[in-house]
Order: sequence, then structure tokens, then C-alpha cells
Amino acid sequence: MIWIDLENRRPTDTDIPKWSAWPDATWQAWLTESERLSTELVRLQKTGDILTRNALIDANSAHWGKLKPWLLALSAGKCWFSEARDIYSHLDVEHFRPKKEAKAFDGTVRDGYWWLAFDYMNFRACGNVGNRKKGGWFPLNTGSQHSTYDLRCEESESHYLLDPIDIDDVNLLAFDEEGKAIAAPGVSAWDGSRVDETIKRLKLNEHLALTEERKKVWQKMSRTIEQYKTAKARCNGVNPAAKQKVCDCLQEIKSMTRHDAELSAVAKWCVLFRNDPQLARLVA
Repeated sequence: MIWIDLENRRPTDTDIPKWSAWPDATWQAWLTESERLSTELVRLQKTGDILTRNALIDANSAHWGKLKPWLLALSAGKCWFSEARDIYSHLDVEHFRPKKEAKAFDGTVRDGYWWLAFDYMNFRACGNVGNRKKGGWFPLNTGSQHSTYDLRCEESESHYLLDPIDIDDVNLLAFDEEGKAIAAPGVSAWDGSRVDETIKRLKLNEHLALTEERKKVWQKMSRTIEQYKTAKARCNGVNPAAKQKVCDCLQEIKSMTRHDAELSAVAKWCVLFRNDPQLARLVA
């Protein structure tokens, strides 16, 4: 999972790699259309015409599709949940809070967050493998507040699904040498259950191609770390070849854990589990 600072990003930003910034007028036109569509959804909701309301959402998927290239640019082309590119299937614009119906653990279906259907802050880039499995799944913790259009309280909901735009959530997810997603060390029981359910619901371990690629990244990082340790032991300040090898290994570690590297979180956790303060500083 990769952290995306969506709250402070806009399609008009000029510092996003491989993204051609939108003119302000284009962005404002997109927001205006979102507002128009949302207003129509409110009207249909008040008339009780839920079928037409949902049909309007489906008919305007191209509107949020216009932001797909920008959402992917924010993550260097990676799925925000799996950190994969092609191995997690093609990428979709996923609605974090389901737009038409939301499902609890027991299969109970409640009305979805339809008023967020065209709100870009509810958009995430997700591989089709996880997006299809997730569907309308969005259970809340027992006793959690439940946001509705008339009583908006999304920020107070205690939801299971980990959110890539929440850095605390991103830090709850770790990886092991077998390429499996796991809970980070020391998480609470509640956060551990959130990690487990997110892994299950998004097929973060079921998708074999994904776990195999993670395992390869872990093994490559492990070899690099061992080469670094060996070269460092031989360095002693008088061995130029060993010193160069140390530098090369450190550069490789930095490269594999960069924001734009595929599965960089796996490489990061391989480093962190070594408990080497010098290496940990490279991925902080």
C-alpha cells in the first residue's frame, strides 16, 4: 500500500512526474460538473427514485474516469492498495466508500455513499483484481457512527478497510519474506483485524502473481543487504573497491524503496525487519 497525499493534491499541480497539469479552467469545469451531477442525485434521492439515482451514477462513470491518469500519476502508475502495476490487472478508479450500496460482514446491505459518487476525495486507483473482489464491501466497527447524506460524519466512521490516503493506515501493513502481506509489528487488536480483512477483501495474498513478485523483491533486497554488510566489513577505510560496493548497495536500497518503485513497501519492510539503524534511515 502506498500513501497518497490526496488532500493536498490537484490536477493543476505542475510538480507531478509524468503528468501534464490541467489549466485552472479545466479543473474548475470538472468540479462544476461534479456539483451539477451531485445536485441531481440529491433531487432523485428526495423523490425516492433510487433506481434512477443509481442509473445516473453508472451513466456518468466517464466523469471520474477523466481523473484516472492523474490518480495514477500520483502513484507513479501503481495501484494504491497493492503497489503493483500490471500484475494486479488493469487499474480502475475505485470509490473508497461504495457509491450505491454498502455491505456489512453479515451481508446486510445499507444504502451507499451516493453523495460521494463524484467527489474526487473518494476516488482511489485500484487494480481490477482487488476492486472486483471488494465490490460494495464496507463494514464498520460495532458501534461506529454511520454517515448519511442528512448526517455527514465520514471522518467519525470506524471502518475496516485500510485507506491509502491515511498514512497511519498505510503504516499498519507490512510484508514477510514469503511475499505475504501481514500486520505491522505491535498493531492493536482492532488494527490487526482491519489489516486481516483488507488483505482478504482485496486479495492481497490470494493473487499468486502478486505474492510471487513481492517475494522476488524481498529476495533481491536481502541479497543487496548481505552484499552491503560484507563490503562494509571489508572496508576498513583502506579498501576503495569495498567502499564503492558499499555505496552501490546503499544506492540500490534507496532505489528499491523510492516512491515510484514497484512494490517499494515490500523492499522497505525487508530493510526495517533487519533492525539496522543506518539502513532504516534510508527508508524513513
